[in-house]
Amino acid sequence: MDFPGKKVLVCGMARSGQAAAALLCDLGAEVTAQDLNKNINWTYNPHERGIALYLGQNPDKIINEFDLVVISPGLSIYLPFIEKAKALGIPVWGESELAFRLAPCPVIAITGTNGKTTVTTLVGEIMKHHNPRTIVAGNIGIPLTSMVRNLTPDSLVVAEISSFQLETAVDFRPNISTVLNMTEDHLDRHKDMETYIEMKSRIFKNQRHPDIAVLNYDNNITREMKPDCSIVWFSEKVVLPWGVYQRNGNIYAKMDSNRGEEYIVSLEGLSVMTENALAATALALCAGASPKDIAVGLKAFGGVPHRLEYVTCIGGVDYYNDSKATNIDAATKAIKAINKPIILIGGGYDKGADFGPWVDAFEHKVSQLILIGETAPQIIKTCQEKRFTPYMQAKSLQDAVKMAAQAAAPGMTVLLSPACASMDMFRDYEERGDLFREYVKEI
Repeated sequence: MDFPGKKVLVCGMARSGQAAAALLCDLGAEVTAQDLNKNINWTYNPHERGIALYLGQNPDKIINEFDLVVISPGLSIYLPFIEKAKALGIPVWGESELAFRLAPCPVIAITGTNGKTTVTTLVGEIMKHHNPRTIVAGNIGIPLTSMVRNLTPDSLVVAEISSFQLETAVDFRPNISTVLNMTEDHLDRHKDMETYIEMKSRIFKNQRHPDIAVLNYDNNITREMKPDCSIVWFSEKVVLPWGVYQRNGNIYAKMDSNRGEEYIVSLEGLSVMTENALAATALALCAGASPKDIAVGLKAFGGVPHRLEYVTCIGGVDYYNDSKATNIDAATKAIKAINKPIILIGGGYDKGADFGPWVDAFEHKVSQLILIGETAPQIIKTCQEKRFTPYMQAKSLQDAVKMAAQAAAPGMTVLLSPACASMDMFRDYEERGDLFREYVKEI
């Protein structure tokens, strides 16, 4: 699409919406910015950029005036005004679709239920050794549309892509993609697991040879995916005839029949889960990084904020911030990763998950569960059904931290790993994690 003179409606004025609106203005489009919230925290002056505002109201009355609609990932594609736009034949894109169409360079796109941010950050750090013009963006908190202007054909984009962003994928075609894993999540948005899988699979929908899809051999769902391009597998449990795998505490790769098996690095001492390290290795190898660059990147990686992030030790008690664990699988992995008795803080916004598997993981690991948020009653009911009795309910996260500190003894760990989203009490998981750190420091 040629943008000069085109009338574009950008819906949702959070970070990605504002970045998309600014980019479209720079491309010569006539942009209208819409949001139900009238009080937007603008990062620039929209009037100076010539952006028209349509705030505090639904855009269904004006939707027919536009040539293109660009929506925030936070807006469901099932909203009536979006369905109306589609019925009128008006294209509906997400911010990532817009950015992809303008990117002049190769793109590595990373999705999955868990580990997206960690793997995206890690691959970005590794690839910067190979290509200094590598940029990391997407759902990781940096809108790709804010970076497009700086890209050249020699650049490389490493992008985290959510299922919400993939809902609006049309021509999106990364050179290298991955679905890291798939477990139950976001069923409040996607309605059922089949739809959720379909959304994730859109990351490789348009890929063809010589594109590459990197998939998790250990996950029952990703193992059955069938992209129309080359597949590179990674596995923590199986020594693969082709791909990247773990054996005896080391990472190996078979990517070139002429070179055979290659040793990459020992897993000992790495501050990243094995599954994430394997995925990052496979992606980086596919993008041309050397085993040496990958080993250096893995060893230097210090993790990402809010993902099993060590906060401090007070009175012999360790405190960990795992606020990014917004689903059952991520929170279960956090419990399994800690080898000390756990005082667990959980609960939050209800995404329609079954908490049974999470509570099952408490056995011999969780000494006390402290619950916050709207899911607390549901989790308590599950605990009662599973006969897990050491649980309490707190009025706020601050109260939960105080209760955890009182319940913890030296040699224990206080872990914030909610297994739920944050929207019932916080702006996002980052605010929840930041507040957790503050409350811990107040002890």
